[in-house]
Amino acid sequence: MGILSGKRGLIMGVANERSAAWGIAAAAASHGAELAFTYQIEGFRKRLEPLAASIGSSLLIECDVAEDGAIAKSFAELSTSWDSLDFVVHAIGFSDKSELKGAYYNTSRQNFADTMLVSAFSFTEVAAAARKMMPNGGSLLTMSYLGGVRTSPNYNVMGVAKAALEASTRYLAVDLGGENIRVNTLSAGPMRTLAGSAITGARHIFRHSEKHAPLGRNPDIEEVGRAGVYLLSDLSSGVTGELHYVDGGYHHIGVPSEDVE
Repeated sequence: MGILSGKRGLIMGVANERSAAWGIAAAAASHGAELAFTYQIEGFRKRLEPLAASIGSSLLIECDVAEDGAIAKSFAELSTSWDSLDFVVHAIGFSDKSELKGAYYNTSRQNFADTMLVSAFSFTEVAAAARKMMPNGGSLLTMSYLGGVRTSPNYNVMGVAKAALEASTRYLAVDLGGENIRVNTLSAGPMRTLAGSAITGARHIFRHSEKHAPLGRNPDIEEVGRAGVYLLSDLSSGVTGELHYVDGGYHHIGVPSEDVE
């Protein structure tokens, strides 16, 4: 019996086996959760199917959050299989890779709008849909990065979107607290993921964080997964509206010690 036994969860945003979302999904399954997944397009389904099968899940639903009505449609489809839901993991973000370099002021109007829609507003839409399937309460978890609080080279409009996402978490926590639905953000340190590789200079960011984090390393997806399980489970029943870091303590560092070579 695991701490998520008897609970059902929806995981949104698994790209491959190195995704933070997969780390959380695998950890949740190991603790007894029954899982469903969404995917953006058919190509992602082909990658997702064997991963989902490895933890005994075959409930895969298409959901391109950029399309109007797609989120509501996916939850309606989910409700035909499950009558209730205990948690949702939202690990979805997008920005034009060509704009994740250079100066932020070069961000185009269209990419700003697209990035905010997919990376921030989609979580609000997910919350609105998920609450209808959470009559007894539940947990909503989204994913962020330190670039939403501080500047990070080339993160640009994604940092602005993450700031909006983190603010959304706080507002949603207030909106849904009376329904016993908790809303939190997990901010993971740099990992070698598909999303992270889209940022120009990602190797520099990875190495710098690894070098200066108090623990002397960046997190792996298993550590992120375990932290996710905590925020999804009843272990964190009194926690909502929080921004929880899993980054080896790097976010505490102002000026790195000159002793670190």
